[in-house]
Amino acid sequence: MDTTLQDPLVGHVLDGRYRIESRIAVGGMATVYRAVDARLDRVLALKVMHPSLAADGGFVERFIREAKAAARLDHTNVVGVYDQGTDGSYVYLAMEYVAGCTLRDVLRERGALQPRAALDILEPVLAALGAAHRAGLVHRDMKPENVLIGDDGRVKVADFGLVRAVGTDTTTSTGSVLGTVSYLAPEQIEHSHADQRSDVYACGVLLYEMLTGAKPHGGDTPAQILYQHLHQDVPPPSAAVPGLAAGLDSLVAAATARDPQARPADAVALLAHLRTVRGALTQAQLDSVPPQASGTALGVGAEDPTTVLSAAGAGSRSRAKRTAPPLDRTSRYQVPPDLVRDEEPPVAHRRRGSSRRGLIAIVSVLAALFGVGAVVWYVGAGQFTNVPAVLAMSSAQAEQRLHAAGLGVNLSQAYSDTVAADHVISTDPAPGARIRGNGTVRVVVSRGPEQIDVPDLSGKALAQAQQQLADDGLTAGAVTKAFSDTVPAGSVISTNPPPGAPRQSGDAVALTVSRGKAVTVPDVTGSTVSDAQQTLEAAGFKVQISPTPVYSDTVPKDSVAQESPAGGGQAAAGDTITLAVSKGQQLFKVPDVTGQDVGAATKELQAAGFKVSVIQLFLTGKVFSQTPGADSMQPRNTTITLWAR
Repeated sequence: MDTTLQDPLVGHVLDGRYRIESRIAVGGMATVYRAVDARLDRVLALKVMHPSLAADGGFVERFIREAKAAARLDHTNVVGVYDQGTDGSYVYLAMEYVAGCTLRDVLRERGALQPRAALDILEPVLAALGAAHRAGLVHRDMKPENVLIGDDGRVKVADFGLVRAVGTDTTTSTGSVLGTVSYLAPEQIEHSHADQRSDVYACGVLLYEMLTGAKPHGGDTPAQILYQHLHQDVPPPSAAVPGLAAGLDSLVAAATARDPQARPADAVALLAHLRTVRGALTQAQLDSVPPQASGTALGVGAEDPTTVLSAAGAGSRSRAKRTAPPLDRTSRYQVPPDLVRDEEPPVAHRRRGSSRRGLIAIVSVLAALFGVGAVVWYVGAGQFTNVPAVLAMSSAQAEQRLHAAGLGVNLSQAYSDTVAADHVISTDPAPGARIRGNGTVRVVVSRGPEQIDVPDLSGKALAQAQQQLADDGLTAGAVTKAFSDTVPAGSVISTNPPPGAPRQSGDAVALTVSRGKAVTVPDVTGSTVSDAQQTLEAAGFKVQISPTPVYSDTVPKDSVAQESPAGGGQAAAGDTITLAVSKGQQLFKVPDVTGQDVGAATKELQAAGFKVSVIQLFLTGKVFSQTPGADSMQPRNTTITLWAR
């Protein structure tokens, strides 16, 4: 049954711009549609948040913030984010439409992959994650469903931003695991914490699954799988695929170490490790065919709790032998022709007593098939090759490698915050894509981070200066206020770094803003409240009386005991001066020390805040009288006279 017929959004124009044509996939947080941007006349994928989540204002706010961050990821292996908005109760994300299939589709059809194919897929995945990690983003939900393989062979990572917008925890408020359990790192399970190393762990599991055709941990319930992540190491893939190169075992082990500190720091570090391992493998090791590559792989068919199901072929998997979904041009997740395994032709029932004419016909058909096969081999294998992986290489190394493969090179440059200057950002076609043996590869080389000169913001209002920094690609940093005789209050005096200093995109610029001219605050302590208020207002200040009076040993009751800012200091005209009124001296009860030794009596009185004077009449040293008397209320530091005999 076609469930899209029941979807109220199909045929609807969202936000007056996006015409929804069909439903592609349904996930745990959103539904994905194929849509047409009526304004730009282009096909795109529209991800619409489920209404239950859209009702959560905090979730929507984080979703919008992270969608903006994801939109800044300009990388050839990241599914692009075009737009974000709301239409009534619908919160949506407009993204690049990728015609092709998911890695999950490939694993269902192929089972285990040859090491060369597995590494060819993982390299661009790590390049995409590396760009995200260096930009401060963490994917948090890496799995085969989020790796898209386009009809043109490009590999792209999907769902940046949306999974990040869930928050820093990897569990929901009810405690259910949000990330797909088979790819969760131990720290995500135990501490609800995810960082770049969590994505590295998921990529290690992804590589294991591509090499073996199965997930490393299995169980009847998610809890069993989570327990194994916490207490069991991911086994070496060679245990499931005998003869697999030891370097691949070490790569998987490094990425899936249960201690996050033992893993590569981020996807860039794991990509460097991968290339080192790959460079040490022989061609035979790269092209070895695992026994699991039969099209039916253990554990691959089982969906994880957050798997996004493809609309194409979703209801046609009842046959014993799985086939690729039909090539439906309306689907975002399509299987390109070169990834579909040919079905074995059905065996025809032979008729008894076949005529010679039938035999001739069979021979003719076989001859024709042989001729077509030869042409296909010549065109497919003789004239085409795969684009070598040159990402992150220097331009000279990339040119040398591409020329060695018989390919031409067309160099261009672009700024990059994540790739070092003179190193390759991307290639077109992408690494591993098929290209004619004498074709030309367009190589984009990094110019390094874009340098932005700090603008001269002197005299501009604070809000205007902050907006100009944002428009120029910089960030407004800390704001410090200072007095100025020339710059009006609220306007910028200076910036740090100064105007003209080169900075990278997103760098912070500190602003010093004028408080206006400095005015000396009159000292009004000891004055009556009315006199103090009159004096301060005449100097250009506002006055506020503190609701809490204070004790003072020097200022009479009901006069000004304190002022803030203090008299003699500086403030700007128009600032508010706060006055505290005196309650007079604070009184304390005098202890009764009669009958005590002079020494003990003196210590007790001093501890209570009084001074002591002793008049000794006889040598016994016992106090028989005290002035002021016991239990009277006296100011602190009052002298108590003791009479002793």
